[in-house]
Amino acid sequence: MALFFAAFLLWRRQRSTVLIIALALFWLLSSGWLTAPLLAWAQHGAHPVARATFSGRAAIVMLGSGTEYDANGRLIPKRDAIARIEKTAAIYADCTRVAARCDVIVSGGNPQRHEATEADTYLPWLLARGVARNDVVLENRSLTTYENAKRVVSILQREHYDSTILVTSAHQMPRALLDFHRFGCFPQPVISNTRRAHVGVLPRYINLVNADIALHELIGIAQFRVYHAIGWF
Repeated sequence: MALFFAAFLLWRRQRSTVLIIALALFWLLSSGWLTAPLLAWAQHGAHPVARATFSGRAAIVMLGSGTEYDANGRLIPKRDAIARIEKTAAIYADCTRVAARCDVIVSGGNPQRHEATEADTYLPWLLARGVARNDVVLENRSLTTYENAKRVVSILQREHYDSTILVTSAHQMPRALLDFHRFGCFPQPVISNTRRAHVGVLPRYINLVNADIALHELIGIAQFRVYHAIGWF
């Protein structure tokens, strides 16, 4: 929208055309018609496992998804993060029945610059769902998915886990796997939740949010491939 606004100011003779294109794009995104394929594209290729398998010492890696303040000013996990917490707790419960040891590695720093990191904010939510404190490892320095992978893999290599499960949302999983594979780690991907567009006639704010998330992931994948090609990643 900012680019369209700049074009509207600069191209005086084409202002009507720019305005029509901007309104059409806004409607396609907000009504879900363009958001749906963007989400499908971003969430494609993760190939999650139907059921995680555990052996020996298992690590369940959960990636952060931001924090926000509720109506009472309390810092809480965002919606996607809550889904990841619930899925992680469920996998942990299954893991403790069969594996010799089950650790939950929570990865997420403070990119939003709130009063606490993502990992520290999520901790009590995991404990409330039955995850033992002694089994939780907090990685609270990462600011990006690439840093999530880099710092978590160093923990995995240091502790010598026998099996690794990666928990995150469908839209982040393809990019997360690229990053983990970059560091020689091939975890079992488990999807915590999947975002869907609400296709219709009237604009909906959630569609704009989903479009922004999808574009963020797609740009991130493109950035990874370019950086990898030139040797930066």
